[in-house]
Amino acid sequence: MEISLLKVLLNNISSVFRLSSHDNIADEPAQKYYIKVEEILKLLKPVLDAIFDADIASEELLQKSFGELGHSVNELRELFGNWHLLRSKIYFVLQVETLISKIRASSVEIFELLISSDQCLPVELNASSLELYAQKIKQMGSEQISAIIRKASREQVHGSGPRSESLEQFADCLSLRSNQELLIEAVALEKLKENAEQAEKRIAKPRQTYERAFIRKWIDLGLIVCPKTRQTLAHTTLIPNYYVKAVIASWCESNNVKLPDPMKLSLKKPPPLARAENIASKDPHIIPQSSSSQPICKWEWVGYSDIVGKKCDNRLANSGEQGLESGKPTPHFTIKNRTFSSGSGDDERLSRGHNRTASASSTHSSPNILQGMSADGNEKSSPVASYNSDNSGELTSETQAATALTTPQREPAFSPRLETKSQSQMMWQHSPDRFVSRIVSSPANETRADLSGVEIQVRKLVEGLKGTSIDVQRVATAELRLLAKCMENRIVIASCGGIKLLVSLLLSTDAEIQENAVTALLNLSINDDNKIAIGNANAIEPLIHVLKTGSPKAKENSAATLFSLSVIEDNKVRIGRSGAIEPLVELLGNGTPLGKKDAATALFNLSLFHENKLRIVEAGAVKYLVELTDPSAGMVDKAVAVLANLATIQDGKAAIGQEGGIPVLVEVVELGSARVKENAAAALLQLCSNSNRYCSMVLQEGGVPPLVVLSQSGTPRAKERVMTLGSVVWGCF
Repeated sequence: MEISLLKVLLNNISSVFRLSSHDNIADEPAQKYYIKVEEILKLLKPVLDAIFDADIASEELLQKSFGELGHSVNELRELFGNWHLLRSKIYFVLQVETLISKIRASSVEIFELLISSDQCLPVELNASSLELYAQKIKQMGSEQISAIIRKASREQVHGSGPRSESLEQFADCLSLRSNQELLIEAVALEKLKENAEQAEKRIAKPRQTYERAFIRKWIDLGLIVCPKTRQTLAHTTLIPNYYVKAVIASWCESNNVKLPDPMKLSLKKPPPLARAENIASKDPHIIPQSSSSQPICKWEWVGYSDIVGKKCDNRLANSGEQGLESGKPTPHFTIKNRTFSSGSGDDERLSRGHNRTASASSTHSSPNILQGMSADGNEKSSPVASYNSDNSGELTSETQAATALTTPQREPAFSPRLETKSQSQMMWQHSPDRFVSRIVSSPANETRADLSGVEIQVRKLVEGLKGTSIDVQRVATAELRLLAKCMENRIVIASCGGIKLLVSLLLSTDAEIQENAVTALLNLSINDDNKIAIGNANAIEPLIHVLKTGSPKAKENSAATLFSLSVIEDNKVRIGRSGAIEPLVELLGNGTPLGKKDAATALFNLSLFHENKLRIVEAGAVKYLVELTDPSAGMVDKAVAVLANLATIQDGKAAIGQEGGIPVLVEVVELGSARVKENAAAALLQLCSNSNRYCSMVLQEGGVPPLVVLSQSGTPRAKERVMTLGSVVWGCF
């Protein structure tokens, strides 16, 4: 037994010596530590060889020392064998210095035990020689870098941060001077953290996640079962779910929402706005406004029910939300509302100040779409509210809810109108105290008589569309175009059969009629039901006809209408298969500035359907998208968002590489806005995955410094992507 332990120790020492021929040992800091270990083991091995050759039975204490030393040497062998430049220097130093200390102590102990042993040792192992060996090992200098690391860590935890002298020592000892070295270290440490979190049991056996404050109260009451599953808890230790926490923090940061303190938030009380009003209805959710100038809305407060494992109101069933108990939670807070806005027939020339919104529909789009399209199709297109990329590279809304839309800006002539179906949900914007919904409503004192008058007017105009007179059709389409600015009017026009007739006029040879018809349909499509009705009226092919043959303004509005319709998943498929992508790409490359923006937003929505990605690439969109990343075009956000989606397929990667997309994406990471940087990092991550060539290009284009900056100052999701990208880039070498 004793001899076998000694034999194992000798084999481990021989394995350490063989590592000297490995290339990775030549890299710092491994090299200097290997030299120290080699010095110790070269003194120890001849003594152990002599004992083994003499076949001397060892004492129990000596056996124990052989076993401990063999274990430490084996760990050290594995540590050196696994070392390479992409591993964490900090973690390596902390491990290797600890093991070297153990080996020195065990070696000295073995020499001392041999000196005091009563057994007959070989002649060469006399007491004086053993004492000399022990003294040499004791006198060997030891590195104290781990002490510097621990000192800096203590200063970070207990003070305002490490002192400059500590950081200077830290950087010098570990050669962490360049941005590239810092990025490698940051990525390596992040991977170690992730591995540690995955290794430990992060969530209790029932695998439910709860708000810490509330589950702590539950346990303090003496309850030892899971509130959701009723399974008995194996223990009551609270283990953080960092994934859920990061998702919530990311959503709050991206939407300018202050992360609420659950201890200060009452789950049973409505928001302050609701408490400020007298409840005039028996329905506890109806909150009358004190001022007649304010809208009447129906509110439903949805708090942290998902977090604590409760079921939400059944009326949320179709919202596409997931509770925090699920594997991929969707942490956002919602209300349901009905908003009634006043129609205005104001001169649409004043609407030029509007911004046409763009939907960042997720890959799981549903009919519950909040549309913020402005009143008229002639309006200027604005960036998508929150283009974003999920871990697979698909561009989705930040919360991965049904969609994320921007709202139109206020224009001087009339207030913007924001419409949603009764079941649509609205996201919260930041308020100093509490969440406040993004709602723009009109006065609520609109009478049925007014609506009846509009209905009569609409019926007359619809009759005009049926006629053969060009002049009558021009007037009718122009009037309907204006009336369609109002939510109620959109419903009336659809109910009176206006949609089908307007679709037929898209094929009109009269440019004015065609332009009015497509703009009216654009305005009508803001209503979710109308989206479906327009699609069912076989409008896609006529819209493509306008996209190919219409006036510049008609083309713009046709592209915007296709974008609006593409919010519905089925329409993404129909539009892509109907040949709309090629004319959209043509408009993207050669249209007016507004037309290019409308084409880009439409292509973004269409690219969320996997089948359309290849069509977009084959139509030559990548070339134009790369060109539009020039800040002077004012479309960096849209172009990068679409490129990030296209980078998820092989043909898209190839096209982006061929068109010089990597240098511009690196530039965007350095100079773009926070959201655009995040999407550019997502695109680079997709491009560099399994491609040494693209990894090299990122390094050659100077991608490391901006990525380091983004890893320190970007959004949580951006930081995550940079860390993953760093792992991919350095893993290629």
